[in-house]
Amino acid sequence: MKTFIAELEEHKAMMDKLADCSGAIEAAAEMLIATLKQGGKILLCGNGGSAADCQHIAAELVVQYQKNRKALAAIALTTDTSILTAHSNDFGFETVYSRQIEAIATEKDCLIAISTSGKSKNIIKAAEAARLKNMTVIGLTGCKGGELSKLVTHSIVVPSEVTARIQEAHILIGHWWCGALEVAAC
Repeated sequence: MKTFIAELEEHKAMMDKLADCSGAIEAAAEMLIATLKQGGKILLCGNGGSAADCQHIAAELVVQYQKNRKALAAIALTTDTSILTAHSNDFGFETVYSRQIEAIATEKDCLIAISTSGKSKNIIKAAEAARLKNMTVIGLTGCKGGELSKLVTHSIVVPSEVTARIQEAHILIGHWWCGALEVAAC
């Protein structure tokens, strides 16, 4: 087992490399601001820890991040257990998010698709469904970006192969976006 200090040093090294992604992260924030200013919604999807990140980011946007302001339109597609279980039972898990995009998304909306590997089939199908609706799509990945990074408007590939480090970066990026949207007060 690594010591905590070793884990912390690994985290710091990855975060230093994340600075190389700052242009893409800031450009994605501008897309999110434009989405809300034109009356669109931010939709989020992911699996496991990434699903939790979707819920976390959506909650920060709808409720508040650091200051009291109007609610911002965000929906985590990971939260409706009746939809998730009925769809997975009747049709399979691969289209559990794309079906929701088909039902509620418009071209004004933006999808944040989160997959640490960039290879999750249901996240890839969600990005494809969003593109069919002419939505903007932000991909948050790690490793080498996988297939997801090729399907999105903006790809942010965290420079790590370690799932925990990738997820730590994803929530930092999500928090930074929340702050940027709050300042823009869309």
